[in-house]
Amino acid sequence: MRHVACYVRAYFPVAIAAFCSLSLSACKPSATLPPASIPAPRLASHEATLRFTEVTLDTGIQFRYQNAQEADQSAILESLGGGVGLLDADRDGFVDICLPGGGTMTSDKQVGGLPTGFFRNLGGLRFASCAKAGLSPCSFYSHGATIGDYNNDGFPDVLITGYGGVSLWTNQGDGTFTESIEHCGIESPSWNTTAAWGDFNEDGSLDLYLEHYVNWSFDNHPVCRVPGGQREICSPKKFEPLADQVYFSNGDGSFHDATQEAGLRTDGKGLGVLLLDANDDGHLDVYVTNDTVANFLYLNDGDGRFDEVGMLHGVAVDDHGITNGSMGVEALDYNSDGLLDLWVANYEDEAFALYRNEGRGHFLHVSELSGVKALGQYFVAFGTAAADFDHDGDEDLVVANGHVVKFPQRSPRRQLPLMLRNDEERFVRAESVGDYFENDHEGRGLAISDLDNDGDIDVVVSHILDPISVLRNDQQSARWFGVQLSGVRSNRDAIGAKLTLHTTDGNKMMRQIKSGVSYLSSSDTRVLWGLPNGAEVERLVIRWPQGHVQEVMAPPTERLLTIVENVGGEVDEPVSENDNANDASVP
Repeated sequence: MRHVACYVRAYFPVAIAAFCSLSLSACKPSATLPPASIPAPRLASHEATLRFTEVTLDTGIQFRYQNAQEADQSAILESLGGGVGLLDADRDGFVDICLPGGGTMTSDKQVGGLPTGFFRNLGGLRFASCAKAGLSPCSFYSHGATIGDYNNDGFPDVLITGYGGVSLWTNQGDGTFTESIEHCGIESPSWNTTAAWGDFNEDGSLDLYLEHYVNWSFDNHPVCRVPGGQREICSPKKFEPLADQVYFSNGDGSFHDATQEAGLRTDGKGLGVLLLDANDDGHLDVYVTNDTVANFLYLNDGDGRFDEVGMLHGVAVDDHGITNGSMGVEALDYNSDGLLDLWVANYEDEAFALYRNEGRGHFLHVSELSGVKALGQYFVAFGTAAADFDHDGDEDLVVANGHVVKFPQRSPRRQLPLMLRNDEERFVRAESVGDYFENDHEGRGLAISDLDNDGDIDVVVSHILDPISVLRNDQQSARWFGVQLSGVRSNRDAIGAKLTLHTTDGNKMMRQIKSGVSYLSSSDTRVLWGLPNGAEVERLVIRWPQGHVQEVMAPPTERLLTIVENVGGEVDEPVSENDNANDASVP
């Protein structure tokens, strides 16, 4: 039996040496924390119940996003909010949390930034604020946190986006970061919203898609009012769009602007971006959700040149041919046909959009067929993510909602979040899944991860002004299987990899490692499956971003496995991490 750790040592001796010598003392608490609560006995998967418990106060995290509404400027800048970035910064096996802080506006119409929050995961869902990580200060009004190992050194880096700039924080391998934006060639003093890392030209290094919003400034700050006469935040329809950018890696940690050669459109008002293989040809494509104008689908030719086909392929508008106010975005194989479908969180009076993949990147709007329209058009939806939250074998959806204006006319500013269960290819609103889902919030960014390494997916949500929420998944099912991929010839994060899990009951459950999911946020790239009805894993088939296929036969369950890209193309024997410090198995 060959151990995964042997693969890592063979290919990355420098990274392993760095991992083994990590100093974790910089942000450890001075006092011993109480032990984590012991989970209740788990039931068989067919008896599973799904419930989330808000544990924010117990985690030690105290952080809220500031949007400067106290300046009383009624600026559209106030409406976007902030995201959530999840990453294992020091590679200790526990996922840490990065939170953009927002910004300030002054009476003399100056816009400034607030510090980014970074919280190290100590285990047991306890976190410590870690100013020594070095992710602050932030000189601009921040929105998004985009995670990716852009220099392929084995440690995740952080890109902070916002109004007036971006900052790139390079991980030093010990859980601390240094600012690198001045030396990497990325320059964008625009209004930067969501960004995403992905290898567009398939050279093994991550490139960057950088999304921009609208041309607002205090020199272009119209006065808008509601019927009662109060000054209101203006619609994005009042502003001209800002063109997105693409930066290609030079392979040495620096980048060059490749926007023109990539062939991007210039008429978007981008809020969400998702990198995925939409047409299943092995190349990483881009889906852009725009606010009040048509969404874009860029198909990649494999060299980083894009063909925008959103209208032709059915994902630019809704089923009535109308453009939507689109924010959050996700992709999932909701009907288990091996193709990624698109999910879009929209504005009020517009249904959530579910576009079913019909093959070759052509999509059909199926919100009516899938029960999504039954949710109504009450919500203004932002952060969203897909995962098998209830461990029944298919992917469910979670959505954060909240209005963007000060005096909404049809629905309130604070709105209920949604947990949507996949019930035989129809989405049903889950009831009684926890107090958080029964109370109104002004939700924005959302990201997911197994924060406590117990085999199920937890949720972190950012709000306007209110503290963030950490939601622990307490569903009662122990059957799961999880992997973390590490690229060798492909990019280290394996963004674009397609994973198909074959089980002994004949099911095939496909997942893909994506980038830019949700809204202004980055979720954990580890992949977890639920295993319902006593099914065992027969084999895992991985199509790596560089195109070759790797199989792992009869891998063990109830633990997280690290799988390193096998460039020799062999079929791997069962792998485990029982003697590795990064083992995340459940006793």
